[in-house]
Amino acid sequence: MSTKSIYIDEHAGSDSATGLTPADALCSALRALELYGDDEAKPELLVRKQGNQDFEPIAKAQLKKVQKKYEADKAKAAKGAAKAAVDADKIKAKEAEELKRLEDAKKIELVLDESLPEAKAIKIGVAKEHRGQRVAVSAWVHRLRVQGKDMMFAVLRDGTGYLQCVFTGRLCHTYDALTLTTESTIKVFGTLHPVPEGKNAPDGHELVVDYWTVLGKAPGGDEAFTNRLNAESNPDVLYDNRHLMIRGETASAVLKMRALVLRAFREFFYAEGLTEVNPPLMVQTQVEGGSTLFGFNYYGEEAYLTQSSQLYLETVLPAVGDSFTISQSFRAEKSHTRRHLSEFTHIESELAFITFDDLLNHLERMFDFVLDFVTQDPVGKKLLAELNPDFVRPQTPFRRMKYVDAIQWLNDNNVLKEDGTPFQVGDDIPEAPERKMTDTIGVPIFLTYFPREIKSFYMKRDPNDTRFTESVDVLIPNVGEIVGGSMRMAGHQELLDAYEREGMDPAPYYWYNDQRKYGTTEHGGYGLGLERFLAWLLNRYTVRECCLYPRFVGRCKP
Repeated sequence: MSTKSIYIDEHAGSDSATGLTPADALCSALRALELYGDDEAKPELLVRKQGNQDFEPIAKAQLKKVQKKYEADKAKAAKGAAKAAVDADKIKAKEAEELKRLEDAKKIELVLDESLPEAKAIKIGVAKEHRGQRVAVSAWVHRLRVQGKDMMFAVLRDGTGYLQCVFTGRLCHTYDALTLTTESTIKVFGTLHPVPEGKNAPDGHELVVDYWTVLGKAPGGDEAFTNRLNAESNPDVLYDNRHLMIRGETASAVLKMRALVLRAFREFFYAEGLTEVNPPLMVQTQVEGGSTLFGFNYYGEEAYLTQSSQLYLETVLPAVGDSFTISQSFRAEKSHTRRHLSEFTHIESELAFITFDDLLNHLERMFDFVLDFVTQDPVGKKLLAELNPDFVRPQTPFRRMKYVDAIQWLNDNNVLKEDGTPFQVGDDIPEAPERKMTDTIGVPIFLTYFPREIKSFYMKRDPNDTRFTESVDVLIPNVGEIVGGSMRMAGHQELLDAYEREGMDPAPYYWYNDQRKYGTTEHGGYGLGLERFLAWLLNRYTVRECCLYPRFVGRCKP
């Protein structure tokens, strides 16, 4: 048998070549042995060191070194293959064992012990009241931990709280037990006991289970809940799966606190004697400027989603007196900031027969009442400690600062406009400088008396200087503006003149104008963004965390 010549060009060869011709030379002698070292006729290795040299037989010393490396690699590969084969056999055996275990588990049936006391169906939130009793709880599996073959721990969640359950013996051997997954729904029966000393569990107790059943099993494997969402998921994935994300402890706590805060605001309004009304969300007039209106076709007519219910609230003053609404408002602002939403919950109120000072005092009472309500409620106190343990309650009265004084503060502190020039009276103060001032001062501010040119057409002029309005923004550190309010124009002609200055047609506002014709009075009101209030109270980075399904630029699902 003739000897095969293998060509190796250490300068210009390639280890992806065949080495069978000089033009298709390999790059290394080791690769040549990998390809042809086990041939029955040992190949002759011809090496070229430089591009202008001839191919010559490989030096004996080099060949010996390469053969040693080749044999070592072969031995290592063989050892690895042997180990892989053993591992594969072990895996196969383990899979067979697990399959048999599952098949055997299907034969195990749990039977409800009728001799035990009847279990009372309860919610987890009231479990403390039933310690020492046999109860039944239906809930979702929030966390799951298997400890050996005869013990399993599950933390359940039903929206009212969390409950640790202990499963032992046969309860852990059933097919359902072996295949149980997080987010499955189950019903458990057992007795509530305080946890042993030195151990921890939600609310300091655990349910020792004596019987349980699966109500709805969640998938495992690739479809497992933990594979849909995790700490590394990017924001778009989290928003696409918001319906699953809200099951998390933080997100659900925010939603519970939101509900409590809404209740607090309502209780304040009731205590102040206000009546709740529900103005329309489909409108044909603007409140905050046409650039932020969402328009749609309403049976052939042009209509919009409301920016604010304020104008309608003013109309009910003569009918039901001071009033409020908690409704959705919509702003078509193409803002990507962490405090803007396209749809938000708007808490609005209108008050009759008041002065501007009355309005400011009312706002302070509202903040005091809501914070009292939340911090004195047992659930609210607990949630606030979990979500914002460093919360420091602001003291009233809030600092009051006129717009012209804010302009002076910005100039004194070298806070400039985007073009690098100082602020002047008449300039609108953008979000960033406003936040800079508020965060630096470090306390809530009533910023008052804005120029009429930068405020809405309906705002009452300051009787002492008609260049300004009796208006207020409530600014909160780390968030910025959360309330905007003002006294409203009371004079009919004054309002008509305002339309003319703004280039607006007064005709569509006939129903609003009539408030000044048929028994006008001094009145004022405000709007508060609930999500911004919550972002401040709960120290959330963005208002998007403070609503159920956030809507913002580019996001209208799920």
